[in-house]
Amino acid sequence: MKHAAQPRTSAAPGRPGRWQHLRRACVLFWLLAAWALQQGVSAAPLTQPPPFGPLISAPALAAWRGPVQIVDIRDGAAVPGAAHLPGAIPAPYADWRGPASNPGALLPLAQFTTLVRGLGLDAQTPVAIVATGNDASDFGAPARVYWTLKWLGFKRLAILNGGMTAWEAAALPLTRQPTAVTPSRFSPQLDNAVLATRTAVEQDVHSPAVLLLDARPKAFYLGREKAPAAARPGTLPGALDFDSARWFAHGGGALPDADALRQIARALPRQPGARQTVSFCNTGHWAATNWFVLSEVLRQPHVALYPGSMVDWSRSGAPMAHVPTRLQQLWQQLEQTWQPL
Repeated sequence: MKHAAQPRTSAAPGRPGRWQHLRRACVLFWLLAAWALQQGVSAAPLTQPPPFGPLISAPALAAWRGPVQIVDIRDGAAVPGAAHLPGAIPAPYADWRGPASNPGALLPLAQFTTLVRGLGLDAQTPVAIVATGNDASDFGAPARVYWTLKWLGFKRLAILNGGMTAWEAAALPLTRQPTAVTPSRFSPQLDNAVLATRTAVEQDVHSPAVLLLDARPKAFYLGREKAPAAARPGTLPGALDFDSARWFAHGGGALPDADALRQIARALPRQPGARQTVSFCNTGHWAATNWFVLSEVLRQPHVALYPGSMVDWSRSGAPMAHVPTRLQQLWQQLEQTWQPL
């Protein structure tokens, strides 16, 4: 009697062979590699430019590798041989201001356009604004120029935090060689959302939906002092005050980080129902700092600047608050005369 043939033991039925295992492992490896590559591409897109502004530190500006236009607004920036950041274009703050009789007034749009074109600025290239950076009051200059450029249509703007003072403290390079400028073909695209005109403010003083924020020291707000060009001391009817120097809690001319600014902002005056803020001062200088911190750093919506501020308003004959009597004004003038003696 013949016995049945014994099954072969080299490959049991239903079990894959060694080459099948290897093939499956290779397929799994390539699938995982493709997935990981896709995750890496989607997590770190290479085409997005790095963020720019609204504040930039001296080391960050020095390390910036993309195109940038640096505007030096210091008073002596245009003096031949003056030390400045490499590539900086001189454009003293006075070039951006109105006449002595109304320094906060906007220049005619054609004059602004000529100024910007002559500096070679265009709205596509980031602009960094450099001031002296000595103290809180000085910060109003780059903030006002920043606001002006934003109103004209610039989108990528930054203020060098601490200005030239911070740049020199970081021992970063300077040059005395002038920067060659090719005039641009800039055309304004006005962003009127950031502008509060006197006509608009005349309506705002009657609206509980608008917070009128006085950026001046308390003595101006209370009518104890006034700007030389103002017709009368006092403030806007219904205005509340927040001295712009309060953002600089540690002194100097550099703003603290956003978290510190949020803490300081808790002390801002509250007006129930207000959905818009109008920042003002004497000539739109200190007010530009309040506007910049609230609108650009803290990203509060609906914040505008009244550029002419109290000099413009007081000369219009419009109603004012905290206006001292004639006798009180005379006494204040006498006190100011005696102080230097």
